[in-house]
Amino acid sequence: MAQAPTPVTQWGIPQAGPFRWTRPATWPREALALAGYWTASRMVMVGMLRSGKAEQAIEVHRTYYGWYEVLSTGTFPVDDVTWQYPPGAALAMLAPGLLPFLTYLQAFAVLMLVTDAVTQAALIRVSLRRNGGYHRGRSTAGAWMWALALPLLLGLPYGRYDLPVTALAMAALLLLPSRPRIGGVVAGIGAMVKVWPALALLGAPRGRGTRQAWTAMGVSALVLLAVLAVLFDNTFGFLTAQQGRGVEIESLGGTVLQVARLFGWPGEVEQHYGSLEFLGPHVHRIAKASLLLTAAAFGWLLLWRWRARRWSPATPYDAALTAVLLFTVTSRVISPQYLIWLIGLAAVCLTVRGSSQRPVAVLILLAVAVTTVDYPLFFDAMISGGWRPTVVILVRNGLLLTASLWSAGRLWRASVSTVPVLREARQPRRGPIRAA
Repeated sequence: MAQAPTPVTQWGIPQAGPFRWTRPATWPREALALAGYWTASRMVMVGMLRSGKAEQAIEVHRTYYGWYEVLSTGTFPVDDVTWQYPPGAALAMLAPGLLPFLTYLQAFAVLMLVTDAVTQAALIRVSLRRNGGYHRGRSTAGAWMWALALPLLLGLPYGRYDLPVTALAMAALLLLPSRPRIGGVVAGIGAMVKVWPALALLGAPRGRGTRQAWTAMGVSALVLLAVLAVLFDNTFGFLTAQQGRGVEIESLGGTVLQVARLFGWPGEVEQHYGSLEFLGPHVHRIAKASLLLTAAAFGWLLLWRWRARRWSPATPYDAALTAVLLFTVTSRVISPQYLIWLIGLAAVCLTVRGSSQRPVAVLILLAVAVTTVDYPLFFDAMISGGWRPTVVILVRNGLLLTASLWSAGRLWRASVSTVPVLREARQPRRGPIRAA
């Protein structure tokens, strides 16, 4: 009697049992490939930071550890103009103290590495069934986006606290469909750490679940703020900290001034409010224009939400990426670590096959690569000025501007326009696939 063929997964390996995280032998081949690449690339990233010579390591040593010492006394930095963050950022600065057997830099890097690993595992988990196949309509492209794009920033992700902030926003989005209240709580915590994760819930579909998520986000943010106000002095100083900000050299407005310098504009670059900013004629006008563009972007997002009629599983993710792209591009400051936000949100979008943002993610990947050319390779030259650094920042910001406009257009056509930008995503092929 002929023996029935052994069932295989969509990756062509025998279906010996359920997919278990604790048993690598049951992992599908793509999960193994992701784990292998993640391990190798993250060892390189940790090595860059551990050398202690990178600017990111110096920043952790000097700035973050200085804030840690002040926060440990029960007060927020009062006279430090570089502290411009919501009070929840204190949690990120104090967290390395939970590992007293390590130096502050070592503990900070370990926590960033763990955050990265948990985020990578979550992206794999939402894409694969327990038996090693696909969730219906899901894709591992998001997991690959996170694995591949983050190392392009070299050691930067482990030398800034934007990684856990991004992880909170990603978690809020991934929890939103099944656990809206918990997703709202996570988004509220993220908003108290660095404001922008509040945008993660902007594209949630109308209904009871969205009301629950938004309410949970507001309540959790207020509760955390109240707790920090009790534990620390000068908790609300962040409300006025951004008033003196100017035009940072890597921002969209800064790019205009970089070009103007080539044609004789007499402004200078100086350390101002924690970043390198342009000082000189017309800078104030460009800063005002940036604020007006941010207000216009917010108005467009409100119009989109009012006009949106079609929601797919990808719409909340796509709307979050569009919103953060628009606010990033119109900001008076575009620091290299802001690209971590875009990598994370693009990765969440790519977990859904029907996302309208798949080509936008490619532009973001290119912008990340050019950002590394900008910082650290051309950063000193950008301070001094010249055509080479100007071309680099023009390309990077041109990619970000194109990505933001394309993202908004595709989101609008997918959810508002009478002719959707995408057809319904094809369902994944059923049945076993023979091993090659």
